[in-house]
Amino acid sequence: MKKTLQIWMSVIFVLFIFPVVLQYIPKQPTIPTALSLKEPSTIVYASNVLEEDIRPKTEGSVLIYSTHSHEAYEPITKAANGKVAVSHHSENILKVGERLKENLISHGLAAEQLDIDIVKIMQQQKIPYHRSYAAIRPYVEKKVNEQSYDLVIDMHRDSLGPSKTTITHEGQRYAKVAFVIGRDHPYYERNLAKAKQLKNEMEKLVPGITREIIIKGGRGVDGKYNQDLNTSIILVEMGGVGNTEMEINQTISVVGESISAMMIVQ
Repeated sequence: MKKTLQIWMSVIFVLFIFPVVLQYIPKQPTIPTALSLKEPSTIVYASNVLEEDIRPKTEGSVLIYSTHSHEAYEPITKAANGKVAVSHHSENILKVGERLKENLISHGLAAEQLDIDIVKIMQQQKIPYHRSYAAIRPYVEKKVNEQSYDLVIDMHRDSLGPSKTTITHEGQRYAKVAFVIGRDHPYYERNLAKAKQLKNEMEKLVPGITREIIIKGGRGVDGKYNQDLNTSIILVEMGGVGNTEMEINQTISVVGESISAMMIVQ
């Protein structure tokens, strides 16, 4: 009887003291399950929130085309095939337009390039070079009638040398940009306003990166440059014949950011 009582007392003691002892036993780390491995992906870091909240939202559409589609840059043609040329069938202003389009898309804008090599078409149809604006006009007219654009850019390369078309700012070299606006049509003032707006935005980023706005009109001058087709068409001279690819790419970034700033959604 006494032995039985001792056994029961021992059992009661163990049952009482075990939970107390258990608290002091170090816990082993548990192996994450497949579900717990997914948990970190739900974490939102402060930097991500700030980036999304602070970055201005842009909304707009841009069309890019080139009336003189084979205009080229001497340093680029030399690097491509060892020959200096101011006109080239592939290393030309169309590639600059393509890069600008990609830059604008990266800013959240709807951008497209008119898929027309008008110089090639003119050569095939034996249309003289001075008829370039007339040759490309039907293609541009069709696009702007089919869709509304906030900005339409006729991209060119100036014939001036690098001393007049290059600027250094904070250690970086940029191709300078000029604007040409025809005044012999009803949309002149509105086209000019677009050019001034883009010029001002670019100057905020890189002072001196733009040249003058060139107004053309009167006898013996085109005076339209197809800008009578739309209130938002501007002619942009992207650098000059002697600008390098790096200088042009630097300027493309400035142009892209400036156009994006023009189209910030309030």
